[in-house]
Amino acid sequence: MTVVEHQYLVTEKSPRVPGDLPTLRDPDANFYVKPEPGAMAIGGWEKETRAVFERGKLPMAFGQELFGGELDRIAEVVEGAAARIPILNELGIRSVVNGPIPISADGEPVMGLASPFDNFFVACGFTSGIAASGGAGRAMSHWILDGDPGMDLWAFDLRRFGRPHTGLGYLCQSAIEAYSKYYAIARPEEERSACRPLRRSTLYDMLVSRGAVMGTKFGWERANFFLRPGEARPEVETFERAPLAGVVGRECRAIRENVALIDQSSFSKFEVTGPGAARYLNWLAAGNVDRAPGSVVYTQLLNERGGIEADLTIMRREEERFLVVTGSAFGTRDGERIARLMPQDGSVTLGDVTSALAVINICGPRAREVLAGAAEGDVDNNAFPYMTCRDLHIGWAPAMAARLTYVGELGWEIYVAPEYAAHVYERLWQVGEALGIVNAGYKAISSLRMEKGYLYWGADITPDDSPLESGLGFAVAWKKGDFLGRDALLTQRESGPTRKLMQFRLDDPLPVYGSEAVIADGRVVGMTTSGDFGHTIGAPIVFAYLAGDDMALREVEIEAFGRRSRATAIDRCAYDPGGSRIRA
Repeated sequence: MTVVEHQYLVTEKSPRVPGDLPTLRDPDANFYVKPEPGAMAIGGWEKETRAVFERGKLPMAFGQELFGGELDRIAEVVEGAAARIPILNELGIRSVVNGPIPISADGEPVMGLASPFDNFFVACGFTSGIAASGGAGRAMSHWILDGDPGMDLWAFDLRRFGRPHTGLGYLCQSAIEAYSKYYAIARPEEERSACRPLRRSTLYDMLVSRGAVMGTKFGWERANFFLRPGEARPEVETFERAPLAGVVGRECRAIRENVALIDQSSFSKFEVTGPGAARYLNWLAAGNVDRAPGSVVYTQLLNERGGIEADLTIMRREEERFLVVTGSAFGTRDGERIARLMPQDGSVTLGDVTSALAVINICGPRAREVLAGAAEGDVDNNAFPYMTCRDLHIGWAPAMAARLTYVGELGWEIYVAPEYAAHVYERLWQVGEALGIVNAGYKAISSLRMEKGYLYWGADITPDDSPLESGLGFAVAWKKGDFLGRDALLTQRESGPTRKLMQFRLDDPLPVYGSEAVIADGRVVGMTTSGDFGHTIGAPIVFAYLAGDDMALREVEIEAFGRRSRATAIDRCAYDPGGSRIRA
């Protein structure tokens, strides 16, 4: 976190100011009003504040001090307030208060255990001041005493940040942008603009030249979608999905019907090695990762309550060498968890290899044709079955390919040293061009994974959700022996889960993103965890947890932005429930 200047002004006293004036705020006009005796204090969040002192680093000697006021900067706030509260046009200004206020790179508090220390906790960056004090105190008490905050606090967790976010230059620019948007409406498709571009894969320039429209995740520039030459960029300052439907829909169709390439180099990647690696990972993960070299295992890391702390893939490269792959934004969190619980006898080592490996995903029913034409060796189903990995050459470049998917189609993730990535991409494109190969982005991935029923950690699954509740019981290796969280899961399996994650298909094309109300018989029975439009099935899809008797519901209503649609429960998943396409 860093420190920026925050201003408010205090009006002159007047008998026209009500004595019982409440505290109020107007996010549209970007101001708040607090009562003073006979007066009002008015502040807001200017578009351009200033980081204080050494580029945002507050000196230890700084005490209860203020800075000089800047009326020009706060004028935009005052104008909005005066339009809403006309009496302000008649009151003079008694004083301007300008002081330091803490803020993080994304504007949210920073809480948790500060790795690599064992007993040093932070709870700071509370730009909202005392507003979160009771809840924050309760969560920190649990965290310190029990090692767990007792609830999902990922939005505030210190581990949502990493090395890209720690420089003062980055912090100041990001914090100023977060400050300016503190009251702003958060459009679901909008992207941050500060400190970009920062992390760029070796394919970045090539993809931009081919129409990539980039988003950002953990400092990485990632293609959201691709525009054709001369095509207008869709409007994103909206709550509707319609403006993006054309470009995202065609990428989804290409993946479902043909073949596409996706740059997924931003994956967080770790190597776990040593004579104790297999034993340790098999205890840490709910799935059985102690399999033959060349195996790929989709699994979860659990806490003692059986909640899901991480959702990742573990590939056994050699007897004592594993590659652990997780989401772009989860590297700090998942890497810290793996390191914190490792045996201290030196039998296991952990290395972050995120920047050492680019990742190119080739997916679609014709992916094998393209890969076979570009790679040395046999890649048919018998030689290269689903959920296996092996070394091969693509063109002239050494690479490792893992056959797995997050879009529900035949496909491989190709891991290659960055200096070879452009050659691998060009070779795949050269072979696939005659077949109509295209580039695709993360908006298409979101839609396709919803149709396939694949889950996203931090939304559909969290530390408060177990594999049994979320439908991931198939990924638990019950017979392998002890693993972290096993006792809690066994207890839940014996009694039966009291809630479960369900999927629903909407009748009407409402824009759904997650956090929509789920309604049955006039009651709100749940809240969606994520939502998107399924371009293959032609309908929106949502996930939601329902509890108790509501788990038997087959029809509900989903309310999004004041509109409702009937929604029908989906068994297993909306697309290819038998999984034949991924095993083709």
